Amino acid sequence: MSLRTCVIFGGTGCIGTHVAKHLLEQTQVERIYLADIRPLRKEAYAHPLLRYMEPTDNGPARLQYVHCDVRLPLETAELPQQTDLIVNLAAVHREPGHEPHEYYQTNLPGAEHVCAYATRAGCRQIIFTSSISPYGSSYSARDEDSLPIPETAYGGSKLVAEKIHIAWQQAQPDRRLIVLRPGVVFGPGEHANVARLARSLARGYFVYMGNRETRKAGVYVKELCHVLQFALEYQEKSGEEILLWNVSMDPPPQLEDFVKAICATNGFRKPKFSVPRGLLVAASYPVAGIAQLFGMQTSVNPVRMRKLSQPTHIEPQRLREAGYCFRYTMEQAIADWKTDAPEDFS
Repeated sequence: MSLRTCVIFGGTGCIGTHVAKHLLEQTQVERIYLADIRPLRKEAYAHPLLRYMEPTDNGPARLQYVHCDVRLPLETAELPQQTDLIVNLAAVHREPGHEPHEYYQTNLPGAEHVCAYATRAGCRQIIFTSSISPYGSSYSARDEDSLPIPETAYGGSKLVAEKIHIAWQQAQPDRRLIVLRPGVVFGPGEHANVARLARSLARGYFVYMGNRETRKAGVYVKELCHVLQFALEYQEKSGEEILLWNVSMDPPPQLEDFVKAICATNGFRKPKFSVPRGLLVAASYPVAGIAQLFGMQTSVNPVRMRKLSQPTHIEPQRLREAGYCFRYTMEQAIADWKTDAPEDFS
């Protein structure tokens, strides 16, 4: 796969830095622009990107940072006038952490402004990372043909953003769109659900809530990068104008799979106890309230407690049908993560 120019919106986040590194190392892309409101991360896992930000003997650096805010029109941002590929990762996504209206005020204008830039830059291909959140929670399996029933503002905003990108593609028949709906993305730089799980296991205070077998669709961040490249190559061969793919390990892992892999890789003691869900949710209210009163940060939150027990049984049906071969088992993913960011397991 050969690309001259690629712009990654939300490019300095966890997924963006891994996608940039993957494309620079695994493809013939000449130049990548990381378009984001924040500069490149300083964490060790992102350090390999620094060498690509130095000018080469043949010209400018292969990797450049561009400050921009997708909530605003992008006409004044120092983006390339032409680009071959746009990867749109920019979004407000952390739950909890934002008011319901904030997801819509960022994710919808963001989609519109990125698509408007794609039109001005003559871009013919966009990859949009959505989420499995539009499906809502369900104990029964869902795939790409299932009806989306968002239960949160984040899920609703992502579903509408998908429609904005689809409208961009349908405006001209020679445009191509890939919509990826990943489950929980974990790995170096994540700092979210699975990282919190790892810390709670390291400290010995994780307990099940009768949810050992709860399905939690998820994918290692480096696996997601391989899926992204596979989708580009598949679309080029198939000629399909729009791909809509769920992205999760196959089969979608259970919560216990995450726990076992983290414990086995790090020598942590496996949790033996299970506490009723209602008791933990009830206990989380005063803990979160006291932390808020004293301005302290805590991962104990009623919303997070409920999310931990909610199933996300989302099958990667179309990825499976396309013949994708997974690179990482759960244990291999956790071991690779620990190699890049051992501090996440301390």
